[in-house]
Amino acid sequence: MLKITSTLFLDEGEISYNYIRSTGPGGQNVNKVATAVQLRFDVTNTTSLPQEIKERLTKLAGNRLTRAGILVIEAKRYRTQEHNRQDAEQRLVALLQKASARPKKRHPTHPTAASIAKRIEAKKRRSTIKQFRKSSADQAE
Repeated sequence: MLKITSTLFLDEGEISYNYIRSTGPGGQNVNKVATAVQLRFDVTNTTSLPQEIKERLTKLAGNRLTRAGILVIEAKRYRTQEHNRQDAEQRLVALLQKASARPKKRHPTHPTAASIAKRIEAKKRRSTIKQFRKSSADQAE
């Protein structure tokens, strides 16, 4: 079980890993050993997540989500498979934690009378500056 929040857990059986050759650091080893990790998580068919979190996760995932609804996270920051696998898991957990947080409801506000007056006064000041710039030929037209 992968702990997301205090009440939300993810079954590790729903996560699959593919190991591929990395383009990152590793010297000559990079051509021989598959150290990069592709973590795959099926968002649409998971039973571990509530529907509202799935919806927020699909919005947050962006290009990392395939048309089939599979979240793909690539990790190739480190030289070892194990470090990259842990990095991919941490990034998945961070994404799920962000998706599990409910967004705050926006309360529309109105500008105060003082801020409206300040804005109008700034517009008047700017207008007078522009009026002084006009030449007498411009005013004759």
